Amino acid sequence: MKRIVAIHLLNDYSGSPKVLMQLLKAWTKNGIDAHLFTSGGRTGFLSDIPNVKNHFFWYRFSPSSWVRIANFFVSQFLLMIKLLFFLKKQDIVYINTVLPFGATIAGKIKGCKIIYHIHETSVKPKIFKNFLFGIAKLTADKIVFVSEYLLQQESLIDDQVLLYNVLESDFTDQADQFQYVEKPVPIVLMICSLKIYKGVDEFLKLAEKNNSYLFKLVVNASEKEIQEYFRGKTIPDNLTIYPTQTNTHPFYREASIIVNLSHPDLWVETFGLTILEGMRYRLPAIVPPVGGVTELVKDGKNGFLIHSKDIDKLSEMITYILSNSDVYQSFSEASYQTSLLFSEAYFEKESLKIISNL
Repeated sequence: MKRIVAIHLLNDYSGSPKVLMQLLKAWTKNGIDAHLFTSGGRTGFLSDIPNVKNHFFWYRFSPSSWVRIANFFVSQFLLMIKLLFFLKKQDIVYINTVLPFGATIAGKIKGCKIIYHIHETSVKPKIFKNFLFGIAKLTADKIVFVSEYLLQQESLIDDQVLLYNVLESDFTDQADQFQYVEKPVPIVLMICSLKIYKGVDEFLKLAEKNNSYLFKLVVNASEKEIQEYFRGKTIPDNLTIYPTQTNTHPFYREASIIVNLSHPDLWVETFGLTILEGMRYRLPAIVPPVGGVTELVKDGKNGFLIHSKDIDKLSEMITYILSNSDVYQSFSEASYQTSLLFSEAYFEKESLKIISNL
């Protein structure tokens, strides 16, 4: 039986562990022996996946960049040692994101096939990015990219494939039962990490400028982290901020429009899973004009491509969509039709092809 050893650094409720969870489910469903190595002590999308054998290694996230980088390199040394005792030559080592380079070194020493699944381009600082991407280029037998944009941007080796992120059938089944009803007060929704480069501050400005709408911000952070981030900032009355949510369906159900305000100069969205989820709920979307997210949103068809710094233009287009019912219906239907292309059946077929061709 083929054995896949998948590695991910930080288990949480963000996009990259969610994609790995989907891959692990697809592989185990098809009789593949799947092992997962991730840092312990946290819950997230990689917790308690049926039929997956879990192994944990030490890593602690720290708000201090110096402590974080020290912790990271220690964790990779410990991971490498652990894997040197665990891996067999015939294993496939599946590295999720460019971060777990310790697994790559162990896999190379043991003679395993190495696959990288790359989700990001905005790794900082540049010297760190060059180090991690350099290791991927030197060691990978195959690299999987989550968007055409990322594949073109970070082309590294000859054997590269595109595997779009998709929606799980559990998610689509729930979403497809939903009947949209017009809200008395439209709700603008953003779901993201609590980072300045994700456009959190711009979302505040947008709420301030548009007090006839409600704004909901769901961040991948605790109440304490939210309080720290917004200390000293004025939060408009029409904006509500929510901590990490394990179930985002209620937010999509009540929303009228979904936005992504990432700063293209600091963080390029390489896919945009929350945008795709919103589209399944027939939500028009407004996203940056750069990155993989432009492969989901077509300007003037199911939303608009607008730079997050252009608050006036963002406000104008939100009002345009929400105040014209024909436009809203057209965008809404186009969003839903786009979401149908990103199915679990496509994902399962392609993910099995990726590992069978090694």
